[in-house]
Amino acid sequence: MATKKPTSQKRAREKARIDRQKEKEAKRLEAKERKAAAPPRSSEGEDPDLAGIRLGPQPRPDWLEGEEEAEDNET
Repeated sequence: MATKKPTSQKRAREKARIDRQKEKEAKRLEAKERKAAAPPRSSEGEDPDLAGIRLGPQPRPDWLEGEEEAEDNET
């Protein structure tokens, strides 16, 4: 049997696949470098977003203090 030459569509698909692989590898390396350059978390392992939060009801934020009075006046 004679072998067929790869079609231009197949070559284009293979080239696109290789390009995607290169892009993914570049993203992986970028993410690895970004993680390595990021500042370390606190020594206690505490999440900075949750620092200072206690269990139970939280105090009302300052920006909500005036709204409660405004709602009482409307009704």
